[in-house]
Amino acid sequence: MSFKITINSLYICVKDMERAIGFYEKFFEQDVDRKDDVFSIFNLNGFRFCLFNNSKVNEEVTWGDNCLPSFEVDDMEKLNKKLDELNAEIVFPLTKINENLVMEFKDSEGNDIEVYCKD
Repeated sequence: MSFKITINSLYICVKDMERAIGFYEKFFEQDVDRKDDVFSIFNLNGFRFCLFNNSKVNEEVTWGDNCLPSFEVDDMEKLNKKLDELNAEIVFPLTKINENLVMEFKDSEGNDIEVYCKD
């Protein structure tokens, strides 16, 4: 028995929806596509990157780096400027791993986010 499986969305938990939307609107350089107090959505080339305010529905979460969204960028220098503008803390410094330059930062809600660029 086989079936088709795809991944087309991911959500991360946030503590403050307005703050998180503001952070990601600046990071993605686009407006949020669907804004809600509980669940907001950014459409990134057909992939839904979602923000979930778990406290609004009394769901407990364990914060940290147990989910690591990874974004490919085309220019690490521009990314570094963007992260400086956002005051994002670098938690894993720029490192060459195989053919990629990789780094991680904390978003406005304390989530670790990975970014990489083909070297």
